[in-house]
Amino acid sequence: MSQKAKTGRYQRIYTQIEELIVATESPWSRMSTIAALLHHKFSGFFWTGFYYLDDQNNLIVGPYQGPIACLKLKKDTGVCWAGINKMESVVVGDVEEFPGHIACSSLSKSEIVVPVKNKEGKVVAVLDVDSRELNAFDDTDRIELEKIVELIYC
Repeated sequence: MSQKAKTGRYQRIYTQIEELIVATESPWSRMSTIAALLHHKFSGFFWTGFYYLDDQNNLIVGPYQGPIACLKLKKDTGVCWAGINKMESVVVGDVEEFPGHIACSSLSKSEIVVPVKNKEGKVVAVLDVDSRELNAFDDTDRIELEKIVELIYC
């Protein structure tokens, strides 16, 4: 898919999400809707979902689409924790080359993680998307997914 086509698809999905989420301010409902839409609109998204920080600062699986997930991610390891600790998106072209990668599925080959910030700007969760393809994510995905996750607490 060309970058122009990918950007257009993301923009259409963004508009669809915007229209759907006005029904509730619940971040859980919004995360569920975002995970479902992204997962079904992009054939290359193998696992699409959220991990959230609980009251004890554990990273716990939230709403997702795809195969069974790791329920809790070990602190300060893996791509999700890298996104939280850096407070920025992380794109990994080959998960086998990422130090401390947590393999919830051996089928996952590349990954993108986007921090979710609440209205106070604190990271409270991450959007995590895995692909069965190497180098499946790029700057277009990062930019557009960052816009989408901002809708959770808007």
